[in-house]
Amino acid sequence: MNGRYKEREEYESFLDHIKEEREDSSNFAKSLLSFVLGMCCVLAFTLWFIHQENLVKSVFGEDSAITEELLGWADAISHRGRQSFNLPAFGRPKNILLLGVDSNGEGTDKWEGTRTDTIILMNIDPKSHSINAISIPRDSKVYIDDHGVNKINSAHAFGGIKLCKKTIEETLGVRIDNYIMVHDDAVKDIVDVLGGVPIYVEKRMNYDDYSGKLHIHLNKGMNVLDGTQAVGYLRFRHDGLGDIGRTSRQQWFLKGLLEKIKTPQALAKLPEILNVTREDVKTDMSVYEMSQLANAARAFNEGNIQIATLPGAPNQHGYISYWILDPEKVQEVVDRLIYREEASVDPSTPVVAGIMYSASRADDATSIKNQLESLGYKVNCLETQSLPHSQFIAHNPNVSNGMYNDLRKHIPAIEKAQYVYDPIRNYCVNSDFTIILSNK
Repeated sequence: MNGRYKEREEYESFLDHIKEEREDSSNFAKSLLSFVLGMCCVLAFTLWFIHQENLVKSVFGEDSAITEELLGWADAISHRGRQSFNLPAFGRPKNILLLGVDSNGEGTDKWEGTRTDTIILMNIDPKSHSINAISIPRDSKVYIDDHGVNKINSAHAFGGIKLCKKTIEETLGVRIDNYIMVHDDAVKDIVDVLGGVPIYVEKRMNYDDYSGKLHIHLNKGMNVLDGTQAVGYLRFRHDGLGDIGRTSRQQWFLKGLLEKIKTPQALAKLPEILNVTREDVKTDMSVYEMSQLANAARAFNEGNIQIATLPGAPNQHGYISYWILDPEKVQEVVDRLIYREEASVDPSTPVVAGIMYSASRADDATSIKNQLESLGYKVNCLETQSLPHSQFIAHNPNVSNGMYNDLRKHIPAIEKAQYVYDPIRNYCVNSDFTIILSNK
């Protein structure tokens, strides 16, 4: 009897590990996507501004060196765009690799020998104004040329962006068109250039991680955060809300950052902001292509963003932990999000829904169940569980993003739920999709 209890306990611990891995990867994906799209908005604003000759002269002076440099840059961009890009850069779907790069310590090169602790393959379709993003767990066990079996985040450390792209392309069977790498210092430096960002801190935050050199000490109330404080605010997760709190803070910070950049006082900082992006953001995309991405980003909304994490399971090999990819499920995710294959739907077969909810959302859960059933869906699971953040998780290819957006119109309670595609059922095992309701 004790043996069975121990096996059950180990199995539940195993499932919890999988859930945490997916939830954390999903939030990293959303965070980096938000930052990159936010920077695209900054770039779009900058490109608009430097093409307003009279406005530039009135802000910086008619004969100043800054005015001359900005207007010269504007002319160069326009000339390059006419000569080298006769067709829109985003006339077709593109696969763009987003990488979050860590640091090897003070005095080291920002890009040489660094691991990619955040890896997202993003598919952008300008016609449908949609983004599909696959988060690749950094511990994924893969084969790396000339280095054998290793973690996927080591590929960049071994051979730079070339080997990193090659490893991901061969692992997933895709082509990567472009890449964007964001260094840890990007947020810190931009905030410092702007002279801080005003943020309302919703609670007192105190946390020290001496080994990771992370120290967070913020008081509740309105604060003007400097770069180091902003990074701490974004990374703080040591409260009852866990990742949902961190995700909300990332969204509030991005909103505050964009509002600060639009102020007249920030206009004079544009050359420094561009210098920061040159230092802390690395890409093979031209300024013209980045401007096209910025223009495309303005048409996107959260309902048209699908996020998935490569399916797999944790495994310990000695002192090394790996994420073992599930080949069949990985292919399903790639087909769905990168190649955008649509599954045929049998209208005679009812779509089955599951609902998992935190205790405080019991009334919402019951209401959603009734609404789903009135729309013709079958609800086979209604369970209480402490959950970190609200999501709409599709388990079958026939549960499309279109279906999700249609449900959002009928069920306001799921309007802000993050859409995730996960073919492995961790909650309601027999459901085609699961609605997760976290604490309000």
